[in-house]
Amino acid sequence: MSRLTGLLAAGLVAAALIPTTTATAATDNPWLERRVLNIAHQGGEIEAPSDTLYAFRTALDKGADVLELDVHATTDGELVVLHDTTVDRTTNGAGRVDALTLEQIRALDAAHWFVPGCGTCHGQDDAAYAFRGVATGERPAPDGFTAADFRIPTLREVLETFPDVLLNVEIKRTRPETSPYERTMADLLAEFGRGTDTVVASFSDSAVTRFKLYNRDVSTSPGTNQVTAFWLNTLGPLTGITLHGHHALQVPPSQSGIPVVTADFVADAHRRGLAVHVWTINDRAEMERLIDLGVDGIMTDRPTLLEQVLDDRAAADPTGRA
Repeated sequence: MSRLTGLLAAGLVAAALIPTTTATAATDNPWLERRVLNIAHQGGEIEAPSDTLYAFRTALDKGADVLELDVHATTDGELVVLHDTTVDRTTNGAGRVDALTLEQIRALDAAHWFVPGCGTCHGQDDAAYAFRGVATGERPAPDGFTAADFRIPTLREVLETFPDVLLNVEIKRTRPETSPYERTMADLLAEFGRGTDTVVASFSDSAVTRFKLYNRDVSTSPGTNQVTAFWLNTLGPLTGITLHGHHALQVPPSQSGIPVVTADFVADAHRRGLAVHVWTINDRAEMERLIDLGVDGIMTDRPTLLEQVLDDRAAADPTGRA
C-alpha cells in the first residue's frame, strides 16, 4: 500500500469520527493574524547547522519570525533538540537519541557535517565544514558565539534563550516502545509561560492528543490522520471540518503528486479558523505561489531567501506580507 493510500484510508477513518458541520469555526486564533510567517525549519538547515542555538540566533538576524525545532527524549528522560531519530547524520557520533544520555549528547559536535549553502552534507573536503570542531573546542567559536551554540541544545536551553520568540515545536517520537514525553514537554512549556506564541505539532495524532491532555494553552497542529480528514472534507464543494482545539494545519504542498495546498484548501481552513503553514519550501517560485494562495506561513531551510521574497513583495505592495 502506498503512503498516500495509507493516508487516505486513515483520513477516511478519522473523518468518520469527526463531526462535519456547516458552521464556521470561532476565530480566536492569533496565528491567523501573524502572516506571512517566515518559519526557519531546523533554524534554516541549509544556512546553519541544524537545530543548534547558532542556527536559531542567526535565523532571527536573517528575518525569521518563527523558529521551528524538533524534540526527542534521551534515555535519561531529558528533552533535546534534534531533527533525526539518530545523531548519525548531523553529528560526529552514532546511535539513537533515546539510547543516549544527556551527557553523551552534550559531548557531540552538531555542526560536524554542516557545509554552508549545502546543509548537512557528507563526503566533502574537510575545509568545507566551516564549524567542525567548534563544539569540541578544537576550533574557536565565531565572534559573539560559544562552543555551546554548536552542540545539541536541550529544549530548556532554547526556551531560556528565546523567551519572546515564536516557536514551532515538533514531537519526534517515532517508536512505540519509546517512552512518551508529551507530559514533560507540556509541563516545561507551561513553566516558561508558553501559550499561543508556540505551536506544538507531530505526525502522530496520539502524541498531539496526549500533549493537549496536559497543556491546553499552547497552540497545536493536528497529526496526519486529522489533517488528512480535513483535506478530504475540502474536496469539491465540501468546506472542511471543525478541528476543535487546534490553531494550525501544517502540511506539504502536495503528497505523491496530488495537490494538498490549493486556494480552496486555504479558504476552507480559514473558514474553520485554522492557519495554514506549509513545509518545507526552498524554491523562490514555490514560495511566491504559496503566498499567492493565501498561506499564513512557510517553513524553509532558507530563511534568507524567504525574507527576500517577502521584502520584495512588501516593496511592490505594502499589504503583500499580510
